[in-house]
Amino acid sequence: MKQLDKIFRLKHKDNSSLARTGWIDLPHGTIRTPAFMPVGTNGTVKGIHHDDVASIGYEIILANTYHLYLRPGTKVLSHFGGLHPFSNWNRNILTDSGGFQVFSLSKFRKIKEEGVSFQSHIDGSRHFLTPEDVVDIQRIIGSDILMCLDVCTPADLEYRKARQAWEITRQWAVRSLERRKFHEDFKGNLFGIVQGNFYKDLRKESAETIGSMDFPGVAIGGLSVGEEPAVFSDFLAFTTEFLPLDKPRYVMGIGSPDYILDAVANGIDLFDCVLATRTARNGSVFTERGMIQLKRAEHEFKDEPISEGCACTACTKYSKGYLRHLFKAQEMLGGMLATEHNLTFLYRMMEQIREAVDNDVFAQYKRDFISKYYGR
Repeated sequence: MKQLDKIFRLKHKDNSSLARTGWIDLPHGTIRTPAFMPVGTNGTVKGIHHDDVASIGYEIILANTYHLYLRPGTKVLSHFGGLHPFSNWNRNILTDSGGFQVFSLSKFRKIKEEGVSFQSHIDGSRHFLTPEDVVDIQRIIGSDILMCLDVCTPADLEYRKARQAWEITRQWAVRSLERRKFHEDFKGNLFGIVQGNFYKDLRKESAETIGSMDFPGVAIGGLSVGEEPAVFSDFLAFTTEFLPLDKPRYVMGIGSPDYILDAVANGIDLFDCVLATRTARNGSVFTERGMIQLKRAEHEFKDEPISEGCACTACTKYSKGYLRHLFKAQEMLGGMLATEHNLTFLYRMMEQIREAVDNDVFAQYKRDFISKYYGR
């Protein structure tokens, strides 16, 4: 498959913002956009069966190259024919390159033009990966969308180092694309990643460069890394100005409703985050009027569900009082039910967003949602 192939089809653009709906055509089926992707770092979405993720309606999940490379390893994944049959998930999989994990998890990492050396957070073993290696690993995984290796940077990085990081990311993008074209039998779609830290000239240069290259899709990296929400919003809006309209756009690592709505308003098609599943395991769940903590004493005698009208198992079969009991007793079922609820909430939110965009009422939907959810 040539990387020139177009995988994004526009359905409708909102008349009052950059929000849009469409379809992304991938090897394991078509995705309706905008779409949230549950995170399954190790080949599993924590606390929920893959069948249940599919039953909710999700058409794609995310896994991580860094973690899968270290465990179970490429030999195991190759033996089982890739992550789809290994994990019994027959829909689409997007894999992050592992660049963020090298930046955030590994000790004694060293980045140079050739590639990155790092120490495993699991057993301390030493590893060296090139951009070409990362493409090869994701081919073994069988990714439907795979990401280039990139250099992730902290929010407070000085300009000189930020430019150096972007230059390496650019070189790695060129090399990754050449490697991808070498695998003619592989159907996965390689996305380039925009970097540039929080310097607008670097962001513009990166967005224009990556957007003009022969990638079927573009990811925006280096946001939601600890900066203030206003800074995130500003740099997201600025970056999207320079991205092509005919390719899907993916913002990495966002999952709270306000960030999702901001991303959609700026024409973003894909996003992912561990927030929904991680907070669920700690007893925090989404509701129309904000997130609530089920462990709190106020829920002890409440016989109503988390959310009226929600189709998840927790809301159709159990009360807040019972769910509180599960968390206080440290029963696994509590986290599983809360996880299903949070993923159901976000999926239903995405359905509402798509409907609002198609009917040119997204701006009103966003205002109403924020007012009810955040009380502002």
